[in-house]
Amino acid sequence: MGEQQHVKFPQEVLDEYTALGVDLVALFSAGHLGNRMGVQIVEAAADRVVGTMPVEGNTQPYGLLHGGASAVLAETLGSVGAMLHGGTSKIAVGVDLNCTHHRGIRSGLVTGVATPVHRGRTTATYEIVISDEQDRRVCTARLTCLLRDLKADDAAPAGGAAG
Repeated sequence: MGEQQHVKFPQEVLDEYTALGVDLVALFSAGHLGNRMGVQIVEAAADRVVGTMPVEGNTQPYGLLHGGASAVLAETLGSVGAMLHGGTSKIAVGVDLNCTHHRGIRSGLVTGVATPVHRGRTTATYEIVISDEQDRRVCTARLTCLLRDLKADDAAPAGGAAG
């Protein structure tokens, strides 16, 4: 669970990171938390990031999808988009996350789609729409990331996207 085996990256992104010896699958994974929650990133580009997460195992005491689980999915997807936008010379660090929960869900799989609202030189903001298997909106989130210059002592994020 949580392995990122089917991620689709644009060829120019693959080429850029491969030339640096960077494993994109590891760099843009959901990290340890996302892996425990079953987050799967299925498509990744600066203009669109798509991922899924099971409801089972991510519920609150009433049996509904936990709002924090939706937040983890949203921040993961938005951070991946921001990192791809920033390129190999930047690190994306989440500075603001806002989530509105529209409906409860008790089972199945949710899908999140992150699209850019703003992509600048120092910040990137993404809207993340999380829907159920009937394409009903479960949550709408907005994530803003600071794009910080990569320093020599900065290591690639171990286990996932910055957030």
